[in-house]
Amino acid sequence: MTETHAHGHGTHASATTDTPPAAEFWETFYSERDQIWSGKPNDLLVREATDLPPGTVLDLGCAEGGDAVWLAERGWRVTGVDVSTTALERAKKLAAERGVSGAITFERHDLGETFPAGRFDLVNAQYFHSPVEQAGERQRALRKAADAVAPGGVLLVVGHFGWPTWMAEPRHDYDFPTTGQVLAGLELDDRWVVELEDIVERPSTSPEGVEGIRTDNVLRVRLGA
Repeated sequence: MTETHAHGHGTHASATTDTPPAAEFWETFYSERDQIWSGKPNDLLVREATDLPPGTVLDLGCAEGGDAVWLAERGWRVTGVDVSTTALERAKKLAAERGVSGAITFERHDLGETFPAGRFDLVNAQYFHSPVEQAGERQRALRKAADAVAPGGVLLVVGHFGWPTWMAEPRHDYDFPTTGQVLAGLELDDRWVVELEDIVERPSTSPEGVEGIRTDNVLRVRLGA
């Protein structure tokens, strides 16, 4: 699967008192295999960012660096953040292999506790879900993401709309937010313009090879200059 380089792996659930901390969960997740993702950018990022003029970009939940490297190759100056040290080391390796290390700064953040400094022309949040998120944590992080957008810049939020059709029984009870719910949670003022709310269906295949459909949603908002 190439669509979820960020921390949205289709294993969403509300956190409980028995849930491990985010850093522990994601370190375990990435340590299970030498590579999780393909190294390719998320398709919907490519669709939405290809025609944007390169500038500064913040990639939230950059994981193994597929999006960050693609953006850097297109001339963006990238700040990639993740909670997993292992993921960040793999992202740095990918950036070096592709010759764009000088265009990317990787930082470790648990976004429930710290957030990268600065303002950015694009803030990219691809499949920004987590099975260990605390109540309201995703919403608070996305508000901080909006605060990090520079005047004239874009906040791009891509998420799953629901479980894939091949999944007979959902792994967890999870309320997938719609674009409208994400937008309401951002609490944007009248300086912002909603450029796109979209629902996208695409082929999806289970680990066992069962074919189906996965539906995603896309929200793109721009801050007035």
